[in-house]
Amino acid sequence: MGCVRRRMTVRTNPPGATVSVDNQMIGTSPAASSFVYYGTREFRIEKDGYRTETIRRRFNPPWYQMPGIDFISETLWPGDLRDERIIDVELVPKTLEPTPDILQRADSLRTQSQTGMVTSPR
Repeated sequence: MGCVRRRMTVRTNPPGATVSVDNQMIGTSPAASSFVYYGTREFRIEKDGYRTETIRRRFNPPWYQMPGIDFISETLWPGDLRDERIIDVELVPKTLEPTPDILQRADSLRTQSQTGMVTSPR
């Protein structure tokens, strides 16, 4: 009889990023996985040369998954119901700091540590 199919898909631009949901890897983008429970999910998207993105997204249940109605949609509904969630992520390239800036900051920290005066690196 009835059945509710839940699926989340993570798409990235550019594709090919490693996608984890709630600290479990689901694959390389575009990556899809089924889910059972609604609520807040944490997505972690990683790709070489791009900034790692951590996104928290709340999945609210649709009307047919509200208590009481969910019994009908899960067991008595004559067809399949589909709940597809799509998360699109635009990856941002990592910015490399120029070498002279890094060396200058390192010299500054070295001097501060030698004189006993240490401040925040930034």
